[in-house]
Amino acid sequence: MTVEQQTAAGPATDFNNVGVQEMMKLYYSRLFPHQEMFKWLAYGNDGKHPKTDGGFFQRREFCFTLDGDIFVRYQSFKDGGELAAALKDRCPSKIDIGPVYNVDPQRRAAYQGSGQGFAPVERELVFDIDLTDYDDVRTCGKEGHICGKCWPLMAAAIKILDAGLRQDFGFQHIFFVYSGRRGVHCWVCDERARKLTDEQRSAIAAYFAVYKGQEKGIAKLATSLDDHPAIKRAYDLLQDAFEQRLLPEQRLLEDEQQCQNVLAYLPNDAIRSDVQQRWQRVHGSEQRWEVLKEAVEEEAKALDGARRGSRPSGDPRAAKAMRKSIKDIVCAYAYPRLDMEVSKKMNHLLKAPFCVHPKTGKVCVPIDPDVAWEFDPDTVCTVGGLLNQLNSGSAAAAQGEEPWRATDMAAAVDTFRVCFLDALQQEVKAGLAEKARAAAAQPTLAW
Repeated sequence: MTVEQQTAAGPATDFNNVGVQEMMKLYYSRLFPHQEMFKWLAYGNDGKHPKTDGGFFQRREFCFTLDGDIFVRYQSFKDGGELAAALKDRCPSKIDIGPVYNVDPQRRAAYQGSGQGFAPVERELVFDIDLTDYDDVRTCGKEGHICGKCWPLMAAAIKILDAGLRQDFGFQHIFFVYSGRRGVHCWVCDERARKLTDEQRSAIAAYFAVYKGQEKGIAKLATSLDDHPAIKRAYDLLQDAFEQRLLPEQRLLEDEQQCQNVLAYLPNDAIRSDVQQRWQRVHGSEQRWEVLKEAVEEEAKALDGARRGSRPSGDPRAAKAMRKSIKDIVCAYAYPRLDMEVSKKMNHLLKAPFCVHPKTGKVCVPIDPDVAWEFDPDTVCTVGGLLNQLNSGSAAAAQGEEPWRATDMAAAVDTFRVCFLDALQQEVKAGLAEKARAAAAQPTLAW
């Protein structure tokens, strides 16, 4: 009996015991929010306004990953209905979204070698952050692991990106998506962002790339952490995240290797030895952190001459470096670690929201940045759980409504709409109306 037949037979099926790929046909038929995806990616070009670009959506590239890791690139669809039909028919294990091209990507061969060519013309500015890049920081697990203890690293990244993109670059239409396993994706969808060149995308990504990898166990951090207003804003947020969430959750200063890693950021052997001795008298990450800050500040005051004694002349530069070591530790552990290559190129693919992760079965749900700290990856809805809700009889949708509205998917779609789609739709409609007014105001030539 197929999964579809089991569903029709009644509520006996427990979809939590069914393979993820086996459930995808039902998922795309009954749970995937096709209309919302089309409204987003059409950007108002849905044929309902005289100034719409009727071919816009069809020039968008979709890539399907079919069962068996078969990648099918340069898929395109004339509208949301055709996309929905293709998803139901082909049941991809993953959907990636690419750029909008100058021509229909499925017909690219006809233009290659011609004067028109085949090239991307717009694409959302995107960011990808993966918890595996924090494996040197996490004590709760490595690689594919994710839990409430390491989620604050992702929440901090969401907060810093959201603030920087809005306040420093003026973007408004931004949404974040849980990747379904261990990371977060960010989509910036303002028209200005979609028209950025590769060089401009690289520059924006570099702006956020304070963390630049490691060298001999020490994080390489770009620029001064004292001078730039954006870095100061980020540090103020990260300081609270580090002290109130990461230290107690990860128990960083109760792990011997992490203790040595933290001490390595202090400027000299003398202060490292002093802190290590003081740590022998206290226990717990939060208490040890307070001891470290106290020792660093005492040394900094001595260096800048605030305390008379063996160094009456003071050394303000060394004092500044001493205090900066605290900021270095916080930023090294908590500043967003971006996958830079994802953001640099217009033609880079990124997984679509509302996909289902093939290993976890979790839906790639949008995240409200205002409540990023409260988001719990362990409670994200799964395809099996959603189908169980449909199959229970207690989640009957109202007449004429999409079935997903009677499941936990409704909350995910509401987040997408309230945090992003509704405002975007208002702006694109206003833009189309302005184009119509401008066209009407043009004088008519008499021949």
